[in-house]
Amino acid sequence: MSVAPAATRLRSLDALRGFDMLWIAGGGAMLQAWADGNDWAWLDWARGQTEHVEWNGFTFWDLIFPLFLFLAGVSMPMSFARRRAEGASERELAQHALRRGLTLVLLGLVYNGLLRFDFAGLRCAGVLARIGLAWMFAAWIVLATSTVRARVAWAVGILLGYWAALTLIPVPGYGAANLESGTNLVDWFDQRFLPGRLYREVRDPEGLLATVPAIATALCGALTGEWLRRADLTPSRRVSGLALASLACLAVGALWALAFPLNKNLWTSSFVLWCAGWSLLLVTLFHLVFDVARWERGAFVLEVIGANAITIYVLQSFVDFDALAKLLLAARGALKLHPALVAGGGLALKWLVLYVLWRARIFLRV
Repeated sequence: MSVAPAATRLRSLDALRGFDMLWIAGGGAMLQAWADGNDWAWLDWARGQTEHVEWNGFTFWDLIFPLFLFLAGVSMPMSFARRRAEGASERELAQHALRRGLTLVLLGLVYNGLLRFDFAGLRCAGVLARIGLAWMFAAWIVLATSTVRARVAWAVGILLGYWAALTLIPVPGYGAANLESGTNLVDWFDQRFLPGRLYREVRDPEGLLATVPAIATALCGALTGEWLRRADLTPSRRVSGLALASLACLAVGALWALAFPLNKNLWTSSFVLWCAGWSLLLVTLFHLVFDVARWERGAFVLEVIGANAITIYVLQSFVDFDALAKLLLAARGALKLHPALVAGGGLALKWLVLYVLWRARIFLRV
């Protein structure tokens, strides 16, 4: 197997990362406001896709987080190849993974209010912490293995082991193994061992134990990244391979969900494969459009967001861009502001901030 040069960078990855973050940065709020102001059935359906399922089930809003982690995994082999080309040893790569993981955990704490110094009410779990920990452990697995087969075995072992744990191990204080909210093994573990405040009092959707299957999400991304780096594949072979892998993950995820339901809160094994399938499908489409067909106009707007996705994710927790947009729009004479206009204005301001950083070549790298 031959791979592409270490310096190769796929434009589609930044574009897809930007597309993913676009919805969190204001795209979802715009769609919700638009749907609330119109009596169109298809908009009502689309609005429903911008809200998380409370427990079992799936909407496309549930894909945003796993897709971001999946893409972090896709970038992993390319990042390692570049660092190896610069002379980094395997030990240095492992240390880099540790620093990156812990930095994301720290950023997650800052995002959750660490700087308010209210340690009693601080939530320690979060999106950034899970990305950091899952990516870090996945990176160590990739560094410790030398074949695709071994990495697939790790991913499969994690998913099967997690399934067995949640369906076979009795839950102390609650009785037999179950998958109900607040009384399952994941929630019990977080109630006992996760420091700080739980997001939902008796459970946390980004807790400790459910981070284990998230490692498999990052590994699926890493396997995808290795496939994309192969220089011995024609564009059609590369795209067809991604598409087939997408269909396989969706099929296995759907079948597994009959016994182990799709559940983002528990990050069930079926949920991992179902999200990997949709993530692979999106990677396929974006790779085809932006890397193979080389459509550049549509990529730039998304690339600006994707290149500094973590920056805007953290920054918007400190700056109320929607309030700023409302002030600016009101100053321009728009007295009766539609919520969609405010959300769109906030999104535009965020993009302009990221564009300034882009032009200055300032990127948050962790």
